[in-house]
Amino acid sequence: MATTSRDRLVAAAFELFAGQGYDATTVDEIAARAGAGRSTFFRHFPTKDDVVLPDHDALLRRVDERLATASTAGREVALREAAGIVLAHYLAEGETARTRYLLARSVPTIRDREIASVQRYVRLFGKHVHRWLDAEPDGPLRAELVASSVVIAHNHVLRQWLRGDVDDPATTRALVDRALDHALAVLRGPAGSGPPTIVITGAERDVEQVVREVRDALGRGGPADPGKS
Repeated sequence: MATTSRDRLVAAAFELFAGQGYDATTVDEIAARAGAGRSTFFRHFPTKDDVVLPDHDALLRRVDERLATASTAGREVALREAAGIVLAHYLAEGETARTRYLLARSVPTIRDREIASVQRYVRLFGKHVHRWLDAEPDGPLRAELVASSVVIAHNHVLRQWLRGDVDDPATTRALVDRALDHALAVLRGPAGSGPPTIVITGAERDVEQVVREVRDALGRGGPADPGKS
């Protein structure tokens, strides 16, 4: 339920957009539906486009604060939690977020603003990942790859939720976590930079089973479970 004047303006705007279309809706109509004045609208939103978009400035500040507290040892957890902050915001918005997604597909100015916002997140993630990686081998390159990959992984799953392909929040979070597994692989460094992975197997194992054990061990980034040898 909308409780602040800002919330009421957002709710009123989306009701009007759904009923009469984005282009046909005026700022005055939005303000009147929300029980507010025109000056109140512009105190919260510079333009009509802004009433549609999420508060990226507030989200970016929260992400920045989370990443700023992370040490090198805790960088992977920090990146996952920072992506989770953004995801939680969209999930909490519910149908408002999904309606915005549809509007962005049909209103060029909103689509362009949302595309530009993606780059703001990439730059912010990059700022912190550079801090962790720049002194490592190929660190600056890896930092750029990680920052872009984290945002791409998050948005790939978010779009599935926005389209309604995935509806359950718990499933959506699990999918983001799995997508981040791929995105964060570069953060951990080249596969060959760590100690060798050793798989011990008995003579009774067939070749295909041995290959599976090797792949499983490499996927875990460590030695195979001795109980499986």
